[in-house]
Formats: sequence, C-alpha cells, structure tokens
Amino acid sequence: MEWNKQIFFKNALWAHFLLCIIIQMISCSTDDLSQRAQRLMELNPLIDGHNDFALQLRRRHNNRLSKINLRTINTTQTNLQKLKTGHVGAQFWSAYVLCSAQDKDAVRLALEQIDVIKRMCKEYEELEFVDSSQGIEDTKKIACLIGLEGGHIIDSSLPALRMFYELGARYMTLTHTCNTPWAETSSRGAHKFYQGTSSLTDFGKEVVREMNRIGMIIDLSHTSFNTSRKVLAISESPVIFSHSAVFARCGIERNVPDDILQSIKKNGGLLMVNFHTEFIACSKTANISTLAGPESIGIGGDYDGANGFPDGLEDVSKYPLLIIELLRRGWQDNEIKGVLRENFLRVFRKVEKVRDEQLHLKPSEGEIPENELSYSCRLDLRKLQQSTKASGIQERSLSAFTLATFIMIYIYVF
Repeated sequence: MEWNKQIFFKNALWAHFLLCIIIQMISCSTDDLSQRAQRLMELNPLIDGHNDFALQLRRRHNNRLSKINLRTINTTQTNLQKLKTGHVGAQFWSAYVLCSAQDKDAVRLALEQIDVIKRMCKEYEELEFVDSSQGIEDTKKIACLIGLEGGHIIDSSLPALRMFYELGARYMTLTHTCNTPWAETSSRGAHKFYQGTSSLTDFGKEVVREMNRIGMIIDLSHTSFNTSRKVLAISESPVIFSHSAVFARCGIERNVPDDILQSIKKNGGLLMVNFHTEFIACSKTANISTLAGPESIGIGGDYDGANGFPDGLEDVSKYPLLIIELLRRGWQDNEIKGVLRENFLRVFRKVEKVRDEQLHLKPSEGEIPENELSYSCRLDLRKLQQSTKASGIQERSLSAFTLATFIMIYIYVF
C-alpha cells in the first residue's frame, strides 16, 4: 500500500511537472506569435477599407469637432489612440448618406461629410489626408482617404461624380440599401426607391466606365449579385468589396457568392472582410477564429457602422489579435502582408494605371434618360429656354412698351 502511494505521488509530481512545461510552452508560443504580429504590423501597417466614424461624428456631435477630442473619445469603436494601438496605417473614412436623402439633399450631405473628414485630418497631427497609392506609402502618419458610400450621392450625374473625385473621394460604393435609377442593391425591399431597377442599366455602365477613366475605385459592397456580375464583366480596373464577407460561410445577399469570388480573382480585385458578426457567422455572436480563412484577402472592418463584432475584435485597437490568429493557423508572413496592405495597394496602383492609360479620353457627357428618374425637382434649363422662347413675343412687346413709357416720363419731367 505504501509502495502504491509512492508511485502515485511520483506520477502526480511528473504530471504536474509536465503540465507546467506545456503551459510554459503555450505561453511562450503565444508570446512569440504576439511579438511576430507586432513586428509584421509595424513594418506593414494595416489599410482598412471601411470605417463609419464620420457618421458617428454627425449623429452624436453634428460634425462639431471643436466639442470633442478625437484622440480619446470613448463612445465609438474608433478613436486616434485605438487606431495607433491597432497599427492602422491608412483608413478609408466613409462619406455615408442615408438612402432617405436620395432625390433630396444627398449631394449636400455628402459634401458635409467630406468636409468633416478633411477637417479632422487637418486638425490632428497624427493624420494626413492622401488621395493616391503613393501617398499611402509615403506618409509616416495615419493616411486618411475618402470613400463615398452609396451611388445616390452623385444624383445620377457624371459631372457630380467627377467633382467628388476632385474633392478626394477615391472609391464609390455603387449602391447602399436602396436602388439608384441605374444600379440594383442587395437589400431588396428595404426602400421604395426605383424598385424597377434591375442589375445595371446603360447609364450605370457609363458610370462604371467613367470611374475607370478618372481612377475612382468601384466598390461593389451592397450591390446585388447581378449588378456585381455586370460590373465585373465590363470594368477594365480591379474592383473591391470594401466591407463584405463570403456567401458560402453565411448565405445572406450582402455577402459574395463563389462565382463572383472567382470573377474577382480574374479581375484582380479584392474582398475586404467586414467584421460584423451577422455577416461572418450568421449569428449575433462570433469569436476571432471565425474570421481567419483563405478568403480573407483584405480588411474592411465596418467599425462604427454596425453593432455586434466578434469577441476579441470589439474595436479598431484589436487588429493585432486577428494577425496573431492568422499566424496561429499557419499563415506565412507574405500572405499576412497581403492582407494588411499589399493586396489593396496592388489594386489601387492598377486603378491608377488604367486611369493614366485613358488620359487621352475626354470626360463622358452621358446623361441619364429623363424617364428613368422619378422626381420633379430636377431643373432642366433646356426646357426653361424653350418655355422662354414660346413667350418671347409677349416679353419683347412688354419690354418695348415699358421702355417707351420710361422715355416719355423722362422727357416730360426734364
């Protein structure tokens, strides 16, 4: 009996010793992965394709930057300190306008969002506004870029599209949760605008070609499958999905099905993964492990644009934990560099190359047909001119009578 006790205690001591070694090895392994992730992100700071912080500035503070400190604001998933901790090197800020503004004041609202983004980037020394791939590479600060979220922002006007580009917008999401007169959304029935729009109209194709010509990246997040397919069939430049996920993992229409993923590969484009749990796991909850997979070739977190993010990725400071998870799963350094920034820079450079190859082309003067619009507050000066001509004789007679009367009064008085 005494001998059995000695053997038991000996075995227990050995088990305890081995357990301590295993725990230490796991701890060392985790520490090694953390250090490796930090090193990778310091050398390759993340480019994030979509953040709705500017929307929260409008909703919560009416864009009054003087009233808040963006370094430490704690009511949002984003602030400047969190961006630094998350090793974010470039951020596309979304100039988002609600669909309810379509055919009303969407253009004004978009201009105001661009204004607050530019003011934010000018007022804080940690940020620098850039509008090119070279600008991202050259800056030592957090690069600020602008993405227009929703094609209704341009009010079916190619000149408006070009002016938004001149203001610094470098991608446009063709739809949000509403159809435009020229492109179909993935959110069928969410709004009543232009419910007859199917896929991509002829004017929509003209929008795509003009975006290629001026060097604005086409973003297909929020578009219907058929819209995405049509765009991919005609775009000469790579496209992105700035904040979407994979349909095979979570079968909702905001995500990207396999055939379109294959088309993106052929197009040279990019899927930037949205972290919203309902997109990546089809549930209200998920954890960081859900995100890691071969389809994650870019990052577009959608922070401050949705509620519900995976445990471990609650805000923009937590990006290093995603990289640790990828390393734990055996991803190689060059693959992670691609996810962090190189894949997006490749797309951006190619879009700029296509633009430069088309410098000989003149701006498109295409217009959307009037019968494809459904609101009456759009002024057409050609009609106004025709109306003026129709009443011209009466106006001329009135003018002659008025002038003659004035002359007679002048002679009489003087």
